[in-house]
Amino acid sequence: MHPIGRIVLVAAYAVLGLAATGRSAYQISTKFTEAPLPYTISALSAVLYIVIAVALWRGWRGVALWGTTAELVGVITVGTLGYIEPQWWADETVWTGYGSAYGWFPLVLPLAALWVIVRGSSSQATGSRPS
Repeated sequence: MHPIGRIVLVAAYAVLGLAATGRSAYQISTKFTEAPLPYTISALSAVLYIVIAVALWRGWRGVALWGTTAELVGVITVGTLGYIEPQWWADETVWTGYGSAYGWFPLVLPLAALWVIVRGSSSQATGSRPS
């Protein structure tokens, strides 16, 4: 994995993890009964972001690959269900509207991470250096 790409991803996931943790901790501690599903999803996404950041930092490609894939599936699922079944979402999650409240960063980040992880794995397998 390209070292600069890895560092950028670690920083991005750490920041997003902190933001999602703060948001979900506040929501769960002050108004969980108003929207338990969205607040639980926000908390789970926060944990996932932190796991991905640690995995990228430690060089655990398998965990990072699994985490970013799960994240992308979550963003697409929650984003789509938010449009199909808006009554399910009494409040927003990190992934509502495909992450629109976060500038669509939650949608773009796993795509970029998957690209860096897979590209890094394939260049190591062939013995070439990433460009």
